[in-house]
Amino acid sequence: MQKNVLNTDLTGKVAVVTGAGGVLCSAFSRTLARAGAKVALLDLNFDAAKGFADEIISEGGIAKAYKCNVLDKDMCFTVADEVEKDLGKCDILVNGAGGNNPKATTDKEYFELGDIDADTKSFFDLESDGIGFVFNLNFLGTLIPTQAFARQMVGREGCNILNISSMNAFTPLTKIPAYSGAKAAVSNFTKWLAVHFSKVGIRVNAIAPGFFSTKQNAKLLFNDDGTPTARTGKILAATPMGRFGEANELEGGLLFLLNNEAAGFITGVVLPIDGGFSAYSGV
Repeated sequence: MQKNVLNTDLTGKVAVVTGAGGVLCSAFSRTLARAGAKVALLDLNFDAAKGFADEIISEGGIAKAYKCNVLDKDMCFTVADEVEKDLGKCDILVNGAGGNNPKATTDKEYFELGDIDADTKSFFDLESDGIGFVFNLNFLGTLIPTQAFARQMVGREGCNILNISSMNAFTPLTKIPAYSGAKAAVSNFTKWLAVHFSKVGIRVNAIAPGFFSTKQNAKLLFNDDGTPTARTGKILAATPMGRFGEANELEGGLLFLLNNEAAGFITGVVLPIDGGFSAYSGV
């Protein structure tokens, strides 16, 4: 397999990645495998996770896919037992499952008089089930897998939990209040977990990706004909590096935070990987 960018050696470690059927988390899985870890790819879409697991195996890595609903506690605990039986006790948990929902998204950035009665989805039209789904998927979808897998980590030195936050956690983006709030909760929970597990050998950190073009956000960033949306123009104008990130550009931050030699005294941090977005005031 290819070398990883930091030469982080995870040989013999068992890494679990939730949401591993997606673009970014499948890339995380491949990165961990290239660093020597045995990787369990968890996703509600088993076929997607298995496809990526097969790719890792074809490169010479060790990987296995598991169907898992991160909102189903019993299922998460069952899968955790299966992973331990198949690969060994979990050393690294990457909580990557998450996402947004149209029911929790407004049509417009700014509320205007008349929007309540207009044919537009305003703040007042947001549906509670959509908002609840987004909060649960992102927050409970981080908490429940942690309950399932961290029980295999406690008391063992060198274990790591890495959560996936977002730029939304620093400053909420327009149109997506539930997703922004949920990711802010993930960042806060990361700090809470870091303190809570600090005496039992587990470091807990997070990365906060900036703007990466994926299937999840494609409709927000590009029109049906492939041209960039107005929102894309705003994003790039607010990103000093002037472009979207590539999935492989998360690799360095991921491996650094999981490297117990390089980052052994780092816990409770949320690392932006955003091309300068969070540093730029707009002027």
